[in-house]
Amino acid sequence: MSNPAISAAEVRVTLPDGSVRTYAGGSTGADVAASIGAGLAKAALAIRLDGQLKDLKTPIKSDAKLEIVTMKDKNETELLELLRHDGAHVMAQAVQELFPGTQITFGPSTDDGFYYDFVRDEAFTPDDFTKIEQRMAEIVKRDLPITREEWAPEKAVEYFKSIGETYKAEWVAEIAKRGEAISIYRQGDSWLDLCMGPHLPSTGKLPPVFKIMKVSGAYWRGDANNRQLQRIYATAWRDQKELDAYLKRLEEAEKRDHRRLGKEMGLFHQQEEAAGMVFWHPKGWTLYRTLEAYMRQRLEKAKYVEVKTPQLVDRKLWEASGHWEKFRESMYIAENEEGIRDFAANPDERIFALKPMNCPCHVQIFNQGLKSYRDLPLRMAEFGSCHRFEPGGALHGIMRVRNFTQDDAHIFCTEDQIISESKIFCDLLQSIYKDMGFAEIKVKFSDRPAKRAGSDETWDKAENALKDACVASGLDYTLNPGEGAFYGPKLEFVLRDTIGRDWQCGTLQVDFVLPERLDADYVGADGARHRPVMLHRAILGSFERFIGILLEQYAGRLPLWMSPLQAVVAPIVSDCDSYAQQVADQLDAAGMRVDTDLRNEKINYKIRELSLAKVPVILVVGKKEAEQGTVTLRRLGTEQQETIALADAIARLSAEARMPQG
Repeated sequence: MSNPAISAAEVRVTLPDGSVRTYAGGSTGADVAASIGAGLAKAALAIRLDGQLKDLKTPIKSDAKLEIVTMKDKNETELLELLRHDGAHVMAQAVQELFPGTQITFGPSTDDGFYYDFVRDEAFTPDDFTKIEQRMAEIVKRDLPITREEWAPEKAVEYFKSIGETYKAEWVAEIAKRGEAISIYRQGDSWLDLCMGPHLPSTGKLPPVFKIMKVSGAYWRGDANNRQLQRIYATAWRDQKELDAYLKRLEEAEKRDHRRLGKEMGLFHQQEEAAGMVFWHPKGWTLYRTLEAYMRQRLEKAKYVEVKTPQLVDRKLWEASGHWEKFRESMYIAENEEGIRDFAANPDERIFALKPMNCPCHVQIFNQGLKSYRDLPLRMAEFGSCHRFEPGGALHGIMRVRNFTQDDAHIFCTEDQIISESKIFCDLLQSIYKDMGFAEIKVKFSDRPAKRAGSDETWDKAENALKDACVASGLDYTLNPGEGAFYGPKLEFVLRDTIGRDWQCGTLQVDFVLPERLDADYVGADGARHRPVMLHRAILGSFERFIGILLEQYAGRLPLWMSPLQAVVAPIVSDCDSYAQQVADQLDAAGMRVDTDLRNEKINYKIRELSLAKVPVILVVGKKEAEQGTVTLRRLGTEQQETIALADAIARLSAEARMPQG
């Protein structure tokens, strides 16, 4: 069980049930699993050591909390990421066995699977997919041991060059400059790859449940000036049932694609002259404004003050906040024609940037005038239009754009108010998501990263406050180790839609750094100056992306209160046009968004066209309805219809169309 070469000292291991066991220093997760039982030893895939996912064979060098990860692990996201990481390596080995001379570059896991970038003169085709999948299954069946080694940079560079892996050799040289260890993972005796891990103990632990999805182009290191590579996308799951469900979701997702729905519903379009930006059409802008009006009334009730800040801000503010250093490459720069573009040589040149985020501007408003502790908490909101230069390959409809509007807010508070303000926000967020139709919310807790600002005491206070707020709000969370912002921990709120896809939307971040950098302060009860704590928070994330999510969540059949066009009155014959207009006028007077379809077309054609445009309610009127003062209601998605008195229809529909009040 022990590993005397590492240490003979004993270590205390705390298991998930709270029990504590003692092992020789250098014992591994495999040793711990074996000491508990043969069944667990067989099922073990990896360990979680003090919350960090590690190889099963990682030595335990000091007292620690330890969990054995199996296929039944509660953290499904982390488990699938582990399996897909191994799937990428198995696919890379399969490709190199089948197509000798192919070079490998990078192969990370993704939210739905994994990919690997290959260097090969001949193009991969869909006919190759089956061959690769079959070879992957063979590699899994071989049950090759997966072992980690650390190499000297010189050895790694020499090795990869010797086997013709020039891209790997280049990347090793980059790592060596940073002084990082060169981590190598070997599968069996003959195949290895540069990787930080963690990995499964052997290829046989990977379920043979994977499928290659597509191949596309990609540039080495994302630079269009470099060679184009071939990126093979694939997916991997725990069992066939999960894979089948995923493929079914993809099929359903294609039907729900917000880009197609946006066109059918006449909401928006995009074009190359404004790549990554949205041209909102009248109906789309109505949807946008409805969502904005809903959010505004919810924020007003929650005692937020709304502000508006400039689009163009001098680089000096971005330098002071730290964003110039971290986000310069993603910022749009503006200068006059006489401007000199060598920023480093001309630090005093007036260079402006379109804001990529709102937080530094909000601090400027806070800094106007003396603030007292009695003014806190100050909840400052802005529907802030931001610009970020996203790579062209990352753009996706209105889900990933270069110009977007955040439902942004920053809460300036004292340290003692962090818990209460975080709970208030979490409660507001849950209520809004419920109104939007999202019942399932997952929370990820991202704690302190290795490189961070602030003392451990400050981080302890911030992390404990966020955890307490989750408990007080009834929110369970999973740990996302080391993924906090450099200035503080954060919560990420992930919505699951009706077909099982996850969308990260809301966020809550605790920031002690920006108020310090931008010299924000308030006068405390003691008469002294203090730094406020800044809570960065968003609920929708961005209006553009959230509208895309809503369209796909509802497959275009938006709730009546949200729908840009709530009803259309369609006469059967032109003799009823006058009555149709009267019905529309009364619905409009009742506050509904309504139109008429007076085209000289058959009623079935009108219904088909209006249904394709996702109109929630069609009010059909003929001579009988005109004579009796009734309407025939037809709801989207059903062929059933109901004839009722016009007054009753108006009362019912206007009540359904009323915006939720929270």
